[in-house]
Amino acid sequence: MIGLDTNVLVRFLTQDDPIQSAMANKLIEDQLTSRNPGFISSIVLIEIIWVLETCYDQPRKTIEDVVNALLTTKQLVIDEADLVYLATKRFSSGNADFSDALIAVMCEHRGCSSIVSFDKKAQSVGMVYLAST
Repeated sequence: MIGLDTNVLVRFLTQDDPIQSAMANKLIEDQLTSRNPGFISSIVLIEIIWVLETCYDQPRKTIEDVVNALLTTKQLVIDEADLVYLATKRFSSGNADFSDALIAVMCEHRGCSSIVSFDKKAQSVGMVYLAST
């Protein structure tokens, strides 16, 4: 298995740098297989989404499609793929960030009775808004 950093995957997904994109393409298309997959950690996945949203101005639907494509590519292993899938569903139906959806799903999976946040939008993915009184 080969660990993949955010910048390699962003070059592959955006094709925005001719030299680095070609290198990323060669690695992902020629070297990764189902027997020797690329590993994407949860942190890398969140960074990819942040970059696509903030630097490339991609809409939520595109982000959801990218995550689903990564999840179903046999040459890739996504850390906590089952939880990422659930977070993607919450992200697509809520208005919070993907990272908040993933945090909520991970906390629930670990047995947390609630997940609190000062972010009102996080309520849409299962967190409890911690309001000041």
